Amino acid sequence: MVDTCDVWGNTWNALTGDVSTPTKNCAYICLAVVLTTFVASSLTGNYSQVDKIWSITPFVYCWIVVSDERTLLMAMVSTLWGLRLTWNFSRRGGYRWPPWNGDEDYRWKYLQDATPSVVAHIAVTSCKQTVPLNRFDFVATVMFLSFVLLESLADNEQYKFQTEKHRLRKEGKRLTGEYADGFKQSGLFAIVRKPNYAAEQGVWISFYVYTLGAFNGYIIFNWSLCGCLMLSLLFQGSGWLTEKITIGKYPKYGDYMQAVPLYMPNPLAILGGNVGSKKKN
Repeated sequence: MVDTCDVWGNTWNALTGDVSTPTKNCAYICLAVVLTTFVASSLTGNYSQVDKIWSITPFVYCWIVVSDERTLLMAMVSTLWGLRLTWNFSRRGGYRWPPWNGDEDYRWKYLQDATPSVVAHIAVTSCKQTVPLNRFDFVATVMFLSFVLLESLADNEQYKFQTEKHRLRKEGKRLTGEYADGFKQSGLFAIVRKPNYAAEQGVWISFYVYTLGAFNGYIIFNWSLCGCLMLSLLFQGSGWLTEKITIGKYPKYGDYMQAVPLYMPNPLAILGGNVGSKKKN
């Protein structure tokens, strides 16, 4: 059986001690990132500065704290996630020169009066325990990669849809079907309204499963659960805001909301082939 340990206490000691530690280095980098993005956002009026590094800083933190085969595995899969997300952000015009330019998330104009918030991405080393890779790590890796694949498919579906919609509009051609409605409703979007958001939450839940492997399953709940819960809560607010904006732009989106769940798919509807806003009678 794995001995329990004071994870919070060890983390606090690593942050406040005189010796340089990976945890302290991550904290310093996080503080520098927060200050830099806040200043750049304030000076340029482009509040998407944090979006440019959202997919980069997490796997940087992971590589800093690598200390065994488990944290190495976590760093590797998080890098795969980060590079894919960075590429997707780049092809949508997120990166331009100078670096503080680039497209701004359309939702920011609806949040001009909101206060800035900070989300910390924490990779838990769970004390220096010598627990080899086990079934929990296998499950976590399969879950992680599966959710990254789903997120990739959803992002590609949305990107192709938006590209084609704007092409048809630019060429003055008549829009039909979901192009006329203005929003994606087929493919993964017939199962849930925000498949990419749902998969992203699954990615961080999968990351938490690695901490179960660190304790070989003897400790199910630990304080690093706060990380995936905070990120999931972030997407509840983000999803709500996105939907509020969308329903104001597209009249038929309300019917789509009634027919298709937001994040959690309906297994019975999937098995019965009764998915999407145009369900079978």
